[in-house]
Amino acid sequence: MIWPRRWVKSPPALATVAAVCLVAMLAGALAWRASLREIDARIDQTLILTLRALETEIDRFRYLPRVAGEDARIRAAILRPDDGAVVDAANRYLRTVTAHAGASHLYLMDADGRTLAASNWDLPESFVGNNYAFRPYFRQALADGEGAFYAIGVTTKTPGYFLSARIDLPGGEKGVVVVKVDLVPLQQAWVAAGQATALADVDGVVFLSGVSDWMYRPLRVLGADALQRLAAQRTYLNEDMARAEPVFSGAGAWMFDGAGQRMRSGLVPFEKEWHLIAAAPVQPAIYAALGWGAGAALAWALGIGLIKIQRQRRQLVQLRLRQSETLERKVAERTVRLAREIEARRQTEKELRAAQETLIHSEKMAALGRMSAAIVHEISQPLAAMEATLAAAGMSLPSAPAKTASRIETARNLIRRMQRTTKHLKTFSRKESAVMAPIAVEPVIESALELVGPRAKAVGVTPEFARADGLPMVRAGQVRLEQVLVNLLLNALDAVEGRAGAAIRVVVAHGAGDLRIEVHDTGPGIAPEDIDRVTEPFFSTKTNSEGLGLGLAISQAILSEFGGRLEIASEPERGTIMTAILPAVAESEGME
Repeated sequence: MIWPRRWVKSPPALATVAAVCLVAMLAGALAWRASLREIDARIDQTLILTLRALETEIDRFRYLPRVAGEDARIRAAILRPDDGAVVDAANRYLRTVTAHAGASHLYLMDADGRTLAASNWDLPESFVGNNYAFRPYFRQALADGEGAFYAIGVTTKTPGYFLSARIDLPGGEKGVVVVKVDLVPLQQAWVAAGQATALADVDGVVFLSGVSDWMYRPLRVLGADALQRLAAQRTYLNEDMARAEPVFSGAGAWMFDGAGQRMRSGLVPFEKEWHLIAAAPVQPAIYAALGWGAGAALAWALGIGLIKIQRQRRQLVQLRLRQSETLERKVAERTVRLAREIEARRQTEKELRAAQETLIHSEKMAALGRMSAAIVHEISQPLAAMEATLAAAGMSLPSAPAKTASRIETARNLIRRMQRTTKHLKTFSRKESAVMAPIAVEPVIESALELVGPRAKAVGVTPEFARADGLPMVRAGQVRLEQVLVNLLLNALDAVEGRAGAAIRVVVAHGAGDLRIEVHDTGPGIAPEDIDRVTEPFFSTKTNSEGLGLGLAISQAILSEFGGRLEIASEPERGTIMTAILPAVAESEGME
């Protein structure tokens, strides 16, 4: 190579050119390796998906020969092959089974390999009377109980996968039932998807492929033993394997069929002599290497150019330093202002958090207000009953001490009832810290049901709690979760109030790592246009409600804080299902 004269006189210029070339080669090599890894990953994924599809397709028919062989008509045909009525019944049975199973053909052979009955007995290409003892699947079934072989049918001239099973009768008679599975639809799917995928037999002959040019060609040159075996078994009928050119040349993970391709292969687990092959072109890797190499060279050249420009403008450094000092001063001032803004924002967030807690507590008090009338009734009833009981006890004390003791015990039970109600109210009304811990949901649901019990009694509904076994724990705040459930239950009670056949049901279920608490009601439902708005603050469809319109919005916020969510499903005039969904806590975590 003849270098420009000025480069020869300037060694740094030569070093620069060499560095640019080196960087380009290094970037291209790295891009080439990364692209090859990506191509290999795609090929591996194709192999996995193809193997799954192949295994699924064949497993549909794997046990069909043995199951069909258990039928009395098949066994009778083995015992009485010359009885026309028996053979006709077997033929019709095999045709029925084939139609229902979606197989290609199903047929029965005797111990000598002669076909006794077949699903295509009434067609011109009938198998009946033909002897297929030369096929490996027949010999394998007699020797091992079952066999498998892929070949082109000598009668139908169509390829298929033959699965066979030996039938042993009590008298020592034997037969072989064979199902022919058509794998062509699988090949058509490969072609439609443009996949360079192939399935080869033990000799490396491709019998299924997404590339039509690969069909019935060996991957490598076949030996004399393989050619002789294929001819004896008539595996591929009229295909001349001796003259078939190998599909690929090359070694290792490379193969060439006119263009360089990357290849991955593996054995099929259920047919270990088969090879599943997938390939992909390497042009994208070449383009990536060239692109990255050119880009790196350009970037390196630009960098050198920038350095040169920097040297030429060194005289301006002092001026820029002064400008830099001015800029630093301004940055320092701006930093102080930003610190003040950050502190102000923190204070605002603190106030917002306090306002949110106050709002949650206000909605809780509003919920208590909505239940106040029912709670007063719940307490006033025991008070009146206790007054009457104690009065009667005082009157009967001299004459009937035993009856007086019973009445005093009744009064004590009424006092306990009021104590339970006030205990739930005190627990519900207190402010809870934001600390969360693993808790069981059943006690929380029961507490919420007891809280809304007076309101439910006033409405005339008894909420049903459908319990479930083995419920996991959830990480939440007990009082806040109780507030969510009280809000959902109060909404359900408001919805069913005054409606015939009113019912409310609480259902708990778990699965897929979460726990669902569903509140079903038989109310009028929510209009479709309002479903997305019911969780908005201050939105309410109830004109006579005493709430703040914040119940569902706060419930959604609380569930979100717990890592869960609120789902609402409703059908007009059929009712509503409000579901609180919480992530389940692992059993080991819940025990800590």
